[in-house]
Amino acid sequence: MKKISIGSWAYTIGPYEKDPVDFFTVCEKLKELGFDGVELGGFPPHPNPDDLPDQGQRHEVAARVRDMGLEFSGLAANLWGEHLIDTDDPAAYISEFRKNCEFCTDMGIQTIRVDTVQPPTIFESVDPATAFQRVVDTWTECCSIAEGHGLQVSWEFEPGFAFNKPSDVVKVLDAITSANFGVMYDTCHGQMVAVVGARHPGEKEILAGGQLELIKMLTGRINHLHFIDSDNTCHKAADGTDETSSHPPFGLGVIDFDTIVPTLVKEPVPHDWWTIDLCFWPDAWQATASCKKSIDALNDRYGVREETR
Repeated sequence: MKKISIGSWAYTIGPYEKDPVDFFTVCEKLKELGFDGVELGGFPPHPNPDDLPDQGQRHEVAARVRDMGLEFSGLAANLWGEHLIDTDDPAAYISEFRKNCEFCTDMGIQTIRVDTVQPPTIFESVDPATAFQRVVDTWTECCSIAEGHGLQVSWEFEPGFAFNKPSDVVKVLDAITSANFGVMYDTCHGQMVAVVGARHPGEKEILAGGQLELIKMLTGRINHLHFIDSDNTCHKAADGTDETSSHPPFGLGVIDFDTIVPTLVKEPVPHDWWTIDLCFWPDAWQATASCKKSIDALNDRYGVREETR
């Protein structure tokens, strides 16, 4: 069976930004609901490398989480304030990435999430070839840093960030050959990228085979999994424009998980975590329990590795 976690950022950003849920309150709720762990959104007010600068502080928080019977499934590193595509000097980004790798080591976290930081509109000011090379060069160096810490680097591609077409994702994967680099497959992002073509620059690149075709394109290179539904819409930014995928709870969207999950479970992901992502969902706290029941049902049906069936 898979181990189940949920992203803690669901309770700190978007609708929860002005009234976030305390991290250990989240952990208490997750333990009560039978979760195995939490995926840490490593930015205030939840534990993060800046608020916990000392190794001892980090060990104390990690021990408290373990004492509650939980583990960390990964870290969403706070890199959104950095420049990646829109600069020819990645030193600040790399420095921040290194700091988060050290934080992972101290906290006992084995996977660090990245994205391309800038939105797909960046190509209006930076040509795609330059943007691509900046991402590849910077992440290749970051993978080397992460390798030194024993970490997997997982790229979460999504409508809200540059290189969000299926062929873009494959191109980046082909260019970064580090063994510890791969993609996070988030089922709602997979829907929006492959089926809807949300925020694709220029002509939409929609796959006739939908998510199954996209998973096939990425097979062998998926190193982290997020599960949540999709209603084929984007979350709206403050100005009303599309930002990134909506994350409606299971059953409030259109994804056929009984088709998607059996395909994903065959992927050689280097761990046994399945993570729920309720990012930007207005009632995430209330929806957590129902999402746990839904993913438990999927886990019962598909969570056992084929070779052990």
